[in-house]
Amino acid sequence: MYYKSLLLIAAVFVTLPFLSEDAFGHGLGGDAAPPISFEGMQVTIFTQLDPADMTAGEVDSANIAIRFYDMLTDQNLEQVTYRVEVWRSGDLLARNYFYDEDGELNVEVRPKGDCYEAKPWKCTEYYGEVHGTAGGLFARGDGRPLIDGPIFEKGGLYNVKVSIEGATSPRTLVAEPLNFDTFVSVAQDQSFFIKTASAEIPVNVKTYYDDVDNFAFNQSNNAISFDMPFDWTPEYIELVQMVHEEIRVPKSFEPYNPEKSFKGYVDGVEVDQRVLVMDPYSSETENIVHFLVTGTELQRINEVLGTSHESSKTMNFELIPQGNTEKNSFDMSFDNGYRAIISWDSKYGVGDEIPFEFSFFDNNGGLVKDVIYAFGLVDPQGNQFNLMTGDTPELFVGIKSIEGIATHMITIPDDGMYTLNLVLTGEGFSNYDEFFQASQMFEVGVSTSSSFIGTPAPTQSVNIPDWVKNNAKWWSDGEIDDNTFASGIEFMIKQGIISVPTTASGVQNDNATIPDWVRNNAAWWANGQIDDNTFASGIQFLVKEGIISV
Repeated sequence: MYYKSLLLIAAVFVTLPFLSEDAFGHGLGGDAAPPISFEGMQVTIFTQLDPADMTAGEVDSANIAIRFYDMLTDQNLEQVTYRVEVWRSGDLLARNYFYDEDGELNVEVRPKGDCYEAKPWKCTEYYGEVHGTAGGLFARGDGRPLIDGPIFEKGGLYNVKVSIEGATSPRTLVAEPLNFDTFVSVAQDQSFFIKTASAEIPVNVKTYYDDVDNFAFNQSNNAISFDMPFDWTPEYIELVQMVHEEIRVPKSFEPYNPEKSFKGYVDGVEVDQRVLVMDPYSSETENIVHFLVTGTELQRINEVLGTSHESSKTMNFELIPQGNTEKNSFDMSFDNGYRAIISWDSKYGVGDEIPFEFSFFDNNGGLVKDVIYAFGLVDPQGNQFNLMTGDTPELFVGIKSIEGIATHMITIPDDGMYTLNLVLTGEGFSNYDEFFQASQMFEVGVSTSSSFIGTPAPTQSVNIPDWVKNNAKWWSDGEIDDNTFASGIEFMIKQGIISVPTTASGVQNDNATIPDWVRNNAAWWANGQIDDNTFASGIQFLVKEGIISV
């Protein structure tokens, strides 16, 4: 299924050499372990928590789904005996054997507090029928085994260790147990205050890893900082895909209003811009800033600070507001009713590595958590670049954004109209049966001193009669040549049949050729895949370049 999906995306974007990028897509409630070779297969464990975005104290029942499957075929192995352990902060919370027929084990967990045992696992109780042959707990029909214990009652990163003891039959044991480590996160809210000369400002830190302490506010630069227990040894960092912290500050507090940009630091090292995710959308009253520190970034911090840092047991976070930003942006709509806002700081221009922010919204205007998407760009000459389809095709096709917002560093090399092709491939932990594509043209300013040259959605009205689509289709199919198409467009603009946004007309260039991307746009417009505004932007480009004279 996934390889077929990759071919579909390749068909959308046209074949390109694969370009990889660190995808900030480790799900809060799901994790896959590195595969192990087993009898000609590449087998792995995928652990999924439901609800995926859980906050301690807000649920009285959760589900852990553990899937054992071959990554090469995406097929589950059946009749599996599991040994499952749940750990948090070095403490064993649960350990037991389970059996499942179809290779996907579901276990109900009921969080239980008030455990005062030095060894928390002694507070844990297990319920379910014991399989007569395999010996593990199992449930008939739609039932589930149950764990009742001090699990998920506190926020933090939980290590779910899974050992496969048997497979393909309840009587068949593997020669050597197959051991996998997976991690799921449970959030915990912690409340603090910023004391100013005139007020106390409430701040909420939502931690998905461990309790935070030493919260502080520096009035000289308005920085927020706090500490959190963390094991910096390289062996442990290799297991951690992401550390997630969320900071909520009232929008009315000027240093943290939604127009601000921020710098983030971990243990004094400035983190990559993609680590900080700004969310001004989810709350009417709070500006939300996420630290999404990937394992790759953790390794880089260790390298910067040297081997002595590896013995540290604490992680320090610091968030420092910068100046106000002015952003350029455009909207993209999908057939399923979802939309995306693509924005970037206007101080960046052609030739810069620009942090483009992708934000995804559902039919109700809410952020789409755990959205999965792929994208690619097309330059003015029709060449494609920056194709991103993700690096976990065994799980899903595309890049996952756990908060529905992600930043991608993209360099726009030259002037001109570029096209962004964006495809929604799924959400949660799987791909859609049908992908949803949108395309949009945009232009980036040349430098910080120049104004924003173009906007992909013209503000002036666009009026293109439907019959003009016939001309566009004939031209895109090669039934009429470039000159005939251009002459027809010129005539219809001059006669007022087509109304397009005003633009400065370039010097007429009789030798210029119409770029292939304009032809592609004409085909998409004729087939109803892009709207009038987008097609008009292409005509505007032809006028500006002197290919069409008006």
